[in-house]
Amino acid sequence: MAEPAAEMSPQVAAPAIHKDYHASKMGMWLFLFTEILLFGGLFLLYASYRAKFPQAFHAAGQSLDVFIGGLNTVVLITSSLTVALSITALRRGSLALCQSLLAFTVACAGAFMVNKVIEWSAKFHHGLVPGSEHMAGLPHGESVFYGLYFAMTGLHGVHVVIGASVILWVMLLIKQGKVTAGDYVVLENAGLYWHIVDLVWIYLFPLFYLIS
Repeated sequence: MAEPAAEMSPQVAAPAIHKDYHASKMGMWLFLFTEILLFGGLFLLYASYRAKFPQAFHAAGQSLDVFIGGLNTVVLITSSLTVALSITALRRGSLALCQSLLAFTVACAGAFMVNKVIEWSAKFHHGLVPGSEHMAGLPHGESVFYGLYFAMTGLHGVHVVIGASVILWVMLLIKQGKVTAGDYVVLENAGLYWHIVDLVWIYLFPLFYLIS
């Protein structure tokens, strides 16, 4: 007697989830290219105005705190190192070390923003507020310098906050087991974004703080 058809039907295997890591990395590089275009355009704008008002830019640059700017440079370079080491730690299966390195990277981002708030607060205290009458009363070249300073460092600060938020999100994914030693492309992409954020500051620091 034939067995019921239900018992003869083989089990259907669950379809494997396909992940195109190459496409993911390529998409990230394309996104970073748009970021480079954005800041590249601002750097060209800066260069054109600096050529037009060299003395005013030099005079305005003397008011910036080189120590804080240099400290923030060291902080971001250190954070780039720790985020790179976190990828190596994850690939080796050292999840605790990876999380600690990422947490330190986020702490560096927080320190950077605290320094930036202190610096901006000092400028606001002296009346250097974008759109204020005091700014409008400055020589044209100096007002342009401060306008670019607030716009470019402010935009960079937004990117620092976004980058730190992405790293926190990746830390959550690692804790949930969704980013592992065998599937770490999300962390790699987050690291690429953070390196671009750091690279932009390495250009901003000498242009504004070390101008001569």
